[in-house]
Amino acid sequence: MPTTRGYAGNPYLAQAAASVAAGGVIGYPTEAVWGLGCDPLDEAAVQRVIALKRRVPEKGMIVVSDSWQRLAPALLSIDLAALMAADQLTERPTTWLVDNSGYYGDGVTGGRATLAVRVTGHPVVALLCQRAGTPLVSTSANPAGLVPARNRGKLLSYFAGQLDAIAPGQVGRAARPSEIRNFASGAVLRAG
Repeated sequence: MPTTRGYAGNPYLAQAAASVAAGGVIGYPTEAVWGLGCDPLDEAAVQRVIALKRRVPEKGMIVVSDSWQRLAPALLSIDLAALMAADQLTERPTTWLVDNSGYYGDGVTGGRATLAVRVTGHPVVALLCQRAGTPLVSTSANPAGLVPARNRGKLLSYFAGQLDAIAPGQVGRAARPSEIRNFASGAVLRAG
């Protein structure tokens, strides 16, 4: 996984975080691919992400954060300590489907009874969340039906001139997007 060295004072990281805080949509590197993100509480920004991806709104999106504490307001209906313990037992980036408390809108959840959440191990994503003061919507940076961007060049080929900022950095070493597990049942819905 990349380190935070060189990113803490990076002006592009500061610009990306400020864009999120101001209601913008950004591109940023994640554990396996480039992502599109915004403040998950900003419905207009969430709708922009959906439009950029040409995504079916019912699919919903993942919410990533630097910590479980930052996600806690959306997780009031579950045992947060148990979720944190389960997450520590996983060996790869894991997205958890938890009960949807209604904290985030239908643009994020797809109108489903579950919410997809993950605490990231990617230092750039963690710094973005810390600087913007919010978790991020996380969805792969590609229009629906096309391969996710694994480098900045591909991100630009899809979304040049359409994003408010692009964070610095590179994707992590994960060969595949995060595993998705149902927290209540433990069922693996997408292998990582």
